[in-house]
Amino acid sequence: MEKKSIRKNYVFLGIMLCAMILGAVTGWIWPAVYDGDGNLANAGAKVLAPLGTVFINMMFCMVVPMVFASISSAVANMESRKRAGKIMGVTVATFVVTGAIAAVIMFILMKLFPPVLIPWASVPTEEIGEYATMSEMIVNFFTASDFSGLLTRRAMLPLIVFSLLFGFAVNLNGGKDTPVGKFLDDLTNVMLKFVKIITYYAPIAFFGFFADLVATYGSQITQAYARAMIVYYPLCFIYIFTAWPLFAWFGGGKGGIRTMFRHITKPAIVSLGTCSSVAAIPTNMEEAAGTGISKDVSDMVLPLGATMHMDGSCFSCVLKIAFVLGVFGQDMGFDRLIPIVLVAVLSSVGMSGVPGGGYIGEYIICSIFFPTQMEMAFPILIVIGNLVDPPATMINAAGDYVVCYIVSRFVDGKDWLQKALAGKN
Repeated sequence: MEKKSIRKNYVFLGIMLCAMILGAVTGWIWPAVYDGDGNLANAGAKVLAPLGTVFINMMFCMVVPMVFASISSAVANMESRKRAGKIMGVTVATFVVTGAIAAVIMFILMKLFPPVLIPWASVPTEEIGEYATMSEMIVNFFTASDFSGLLTRRAMLPLIVFSLLFGFAVNLNGGKDTPVGKFLDDLTNVMLKFVKIITYYAPIAFFGFFADLVATYGSQITQAYARAMIVYYPLCFIYIFTAWPLFAWFGGGKGGIRTMFRHITKPAIVSLGTCSSVAAIPTNMEEAAGTGISKDVSDMVLPLGATMHMDGSCFSCVLKIAFVLGVFGQDMGFDRLIPIVLVAVLSSVGMSGVPGGGYIGEYIICSIFFPTQMEMAFPILIVIGNLVDPPATMINAAGDYVVCYIVSRFVDGKDWLQKALAGKN
């Protein structure tokens, strides 16, 4: 029965991959055309974008109740509040450590293969706009101004904090045996079934996604930023086949690597196609359940990871700094290693998903490393961020599933995976 399920899963993944390739070919054959003023003259395959938008909107609509139900249920139904605290502590520590590792790897790679060899003579400027102050960002990190403010994916961190506190309140009031505790658990299961229904539409959505992407950006990918992309894209895939197996082996022991690769494909494809860690939460939860990861672990790690686990973003942060240093003819010496790693972890792990902090990673980079050249550096960072977003999101989102292995090792013991596999057999 399990082999049949695995075969069926891979057939569906194959269909999604074929849809992505077909969409890319369609976008290449039918590109968008712009006039001399930069206005859209012929939309080309961009007219297919709504096919993908429908899918991602459905995922976004369900992710808020899913995150609330899963986290609240995980905490409310825990026998031990000590276990909840342990899961939280190990999760955040793992996010920070893996993010720092990713930043160091990219720093060394940038020393070996600098993205910009010759400083640019002139750089176009762009208005930076208004950003939240540091005090406002700290407030927004934990809270929303009212309850309605929580009902949006743009307030994921405040929603997570609210869900944790709500779960602890239910736990103190009787936990899983109370009507509210049972409701939260049942709501989580219903949302997972909802995901299965939406997933049947995914191939059509991915066809639309990639047709629009290639029709819009196909020609730009081969131009000024090609050298940076040649370094970044292969690194992401090398990371998948080196760091992830090490994390899976460390967290799951014997059989961890094989099991991880069996379940990682679907969340990787979903996150690559949607460019959204949040949209990949339901798929990650589905695969975590299929692996045998404890429900309270996955229900806490995966929503947190969607806003705080950003190894791919740490890669891109270091790439952005190295790129702009090269543009301005500045050296990226080893004396910059610690500041760059700290900024990468802060902007990618600590501030991602903070309401009121749009492009906050780029803003932090500019304010620390290029304070007098901010208006020139900022648009460069934005462009790089857009170009590396798909593989960065894939590393961020699919990596959340792998982090569950590490957290499970410290929470459920070294042999948690072997027990889960034995239970299936």
